[in-house]
Amino acid sequence: MRAFRLATSVVCGLLWAGTALGVEITKDGLSVSDEGGGCTLLSLTGHGSLDDPYVIVEDVAGSPHAVLVIRHFKQVGNRIGTYHVAGVAVTKVVFNRSKDTWQNYQLELREVLTRHSTYEDGLSFAQSTEITNTFTRSTFPNLQRYDEPQDMLGFSGKSVPPGASAQFWFLITDMSPVDKFYLLQDPLQPVSGLSPGRQPLLADRGAIMPSADSMAGINLRSTGSARERQ
Repeated sequence: MRAFRLATSVVCGLLWAGTALGVEITKDGLSVSDEGGGCTLLSLTGHGSLDDPYVIVEDVAGSPHAVLVIRHFKQVGNRIGTYHVAGVAVTKVVFNRSKDTWQNYQLELREVLTRHSTYEDGLSFAQSTEITNTFTRSTFPNLQRYDEPQDMLGFSGKSVPPGASAQFWFLITDMSPVDKFYLLQDPLQPVSGLSPGRQPLLADRGAIMPSADSMAGINLRSTGSARERQ
């Protein structure tokens, strides 16, 4: 059965691989893996263009980070018409598989997992382009962008209970693509729900939290079939 599934995926232009580290799916040259932990990759479709984005569907349990590992970005090239060496459009559908209700959601790009992306590395959510302002959005109504000292998008303004989902649209670009980079995801709880004197977990992990004012406090059907970790 596994051999049949692999053969079918190759014929369809998509390579699915289960490893001891997780699931990796390759589509049109781009590889996405859930080996970073905190999430389960369900499907990868699309072509990365503005009118046909890569669509990543995943279950997120998410503690302390849900991490996607993305490879072969340089080979994919630029599919969104910006000046960057590599650039793609992405739609993410995330299902809340935790026991908590999400109030906020953050996405961060890193070339090195243990530190924030720097301005000099060229990796960003299409920083300083007009197109990113019109394309970037979410089923969370509020968006705040953080270009320095890290590349991060902060979403807020709604609740996503366990079993429900959220959807995000964004661009990823790089002027000097490396073979592997990381997309970190943090579903957050309201700061008011923390115990007295307790700081948000994201701050504990070295990220800079948005201000309290900026973090004001769909159920979509997944088209990809769930696959168990190997």
